[in-house]
Amino acid sequence: MSAVLKPLPRFSPMYPEVLEQVSAIERDIYEFPWTVGNFRDSLGAGYSCWVCHVEHELVGYTILMIAAGEAHLLNISVAEAWQGRGFGKRFLDFLVALAGERHCERVLLEVRQSNRRARALYERNRFVQIGVRKEYYPARTGREDAIVLERKL
Repeated sequence: MSAVLKPLPRFSPMYPEVLEQVSAIERDIYEFPWTVGNFRDSLGAGYSCWVCHVEHELVGYTILMIAAGEAHLLNISVAEAWQGRGFGKRFLDFLVALAGERHCERVLLEVRQSNRRARALYERNRFVQIGVRKEYYPARTGREDAIVLERKL
């Protein structure tokens, strides 16, 4: 056993001052990224927007829309250097708990059909496929289908 403590992730509400950092991560990890305006609009709409820091480093962010007893996960992202370390699962656990606290009956999300890594994460965390949105995402060769997933709470 190691005596060195690993720094714990800290979740906090997203605020306008971090939008450039969030956008930089988004551009780094996605071929078709959200814009700073998309994030600003999400904040302005009152969506549940969160960032995750380890010590002073921004490692990820998420956008959750809560309405009518449902939580819709719009964006969940971990900076490339922090991927593969369990932060996606930590985000999901955090968001599912948050949705439960807000009396949601389920969490919904879309994921690219080709994003096997994310799909496996969601499936390991009790999300099940309930549909397909045809040509939902932009792709190099036109459009790509989205798999619609649900987790009942």
